[in-house]
Amino acid sequence: MYLIVIAWLYVTLLMALAEAFSSQGSVLGAIITFVLYGLLPMGLVVYLMGTPLRRKAIRKSEQLARDAYEASKTPVGSSPQPDAGGHATALPESTAVPAVRKEELRL
Repeated sequence: MYLIVIAWLYVTLLMALAEAFSSQGSVLGAIITFVLYGLLPMGLVVYLMGTPLRRKAIRKSEQLARDAYEASKTPVGSSPQPDAGGHATALPESTAVPAVRKEELRL
């Protein structure tokens, strides 16, 4: 893919040089020729052709993050089953929430 881009930029550079050194041409025309015929189209082609590679890299980084998250969820040495011990879960002593009252400041 890059061979085509390099070849096209070479052709447009030669077109720009021909424009610059022509008796009817100008340096500004050469710059515009190189940018509009060379840099912009090839930049667009390289961006569009690189889309699958960027998408693949994003998926790979998301998968690595997902794997790291899954690895951090289960500590090393613990069983993957939550009830592997066979014991009933313990309830707290009191299920009621204790009341909290505001204390007054006395002077």
